[in-house]
Amino acid sequence: MTIDMVHWFFDLFDKLDITVWIDGGWGVDALLGECTREHQDLDIMISWEDSAILTAALYQHRFVDVYTDDRKDRNFVMGHRLHGMIDFHVIELTEGGAIYGPGEIDWVITESELSAVGLIGGREVRCLSVDYQVRSHAGYTLQDTDFADMRALQKKFGVKLLAEQMND
Repeated sequence: MTIDMVHWFFDLFDKLDITVWIDGGWGVDALLGECTREHQDLDIMISWEDSAILTAALYQHRFVDVYTDDRKDRNFVMGHRLHGMIDFHVIELTEGGAIYGPGEIDWVITESELSAVGLIGGREVRCLSVDYQVRSHAGYTLQDTDFADMRALQKKFGVKLLAEQMND
C-alpha cells in the first residue's frame, strides 16, 4: 500500500463527504508525519452510516470482499488489485466519542482519542490519538511491526509503553 494508494482513498472519502479516522500502521505513521514502513492495507474507523456509503462506492469501483478468519459486520476487508486493501473497523458514534463492537466487545473510544490529526504524504488526515494507539496495541500477540510502531511513538511523543509492548 503506497502513499498514492492511500491518497486515492482520501480523494474518495472527500468525494463521498464521509468521515474516516486512520488507524493501524498508517495511523501511527500519520501521527509520526512520515511513512516508516511498508503497509499491507489501510485501516480505518468509520461510522455504520458512512460504512454503507463507502462499501457501495467501493463495489462500484470493482472492489471485492477479502476473506479473513476474523470477519464480522464491524470488521471486514475489501480489496482491489490496483487500489489495495482497506480494513474497516465500524463504530457507533456517541455523544462522548464512539463504541467499537457495541453489545459485543464494547470498546469505548473517547472524543479526545478521535480528535488527533496527522500527515500522510503531506496530506492532513483524521487519525486516532497516540494514547489510543498505545491502548489498542495490547491484549494480543504483537508482531515486529507493532513493537516498532510503539517504539517510534515513544521516541517522538515520550509516551509510556506497557510491558508487553517492549520486546528488548
